[in-house]
Amino acid sequence: MAATPPPPPQVAVHPAVQPLAFLLGTWRGQGEGSFPTISPFRYSEELQFSHSPIKPVIAYSSKTWKLSSGEPMHSESGYWRPKLDGTIEVVVAQSTGLVEVQKGTYNAEQRSVNLKSDLVGNASKVKEIHRAFEMVDGELVYVVEMATNLTSLQTHLKAILKKV
Repeated sequence: MAATPPPPPQVAVHPAVQPLAFLLGTWRGQGEGSFPTISPFRYSEELQFSHSPIKPVIAYSSKTWKLSSGEPMHSESGYWRPKLDGTIEVVVAQSTGLVEVQKGTYNAEQRSVNLKSDLVGNASKVKEIHRAFEMVDGELVYVVEMATNLTSLQTHLKAILKKV
């Protein structure tokens, strides 16, 4: 009878990142987008959250593809800086040239993160962006809301992702 292999070693996580360790790894799934100024669309997405145990920061990246053709659509990357008091700062650079500085809160028990833009830079039309992430039945669900110089804050993107 073969011996049971030992469990994989636990990866060290910085104490500030520990409450959000559930995010670490690669997530894939599908989403949908809409806004008054564009036609509705569906997309595939891959999110990656990675971490170096010596730094109190999570590296973040997102790539999306058209669901129908697989053609690349959007990408963005940045850093999430959780604080031990339940607050978080996020910096994101989008492939469109738009940059976001967001501030918000996380709830480790509910496994949720809520972000609101503190600054939206290099954007002639986008004025405000909110992002909400939540674990629901083992899946990562998010909603992105956006306001422009012509529209009030409303849902732009929503997706459901599974850890791979």
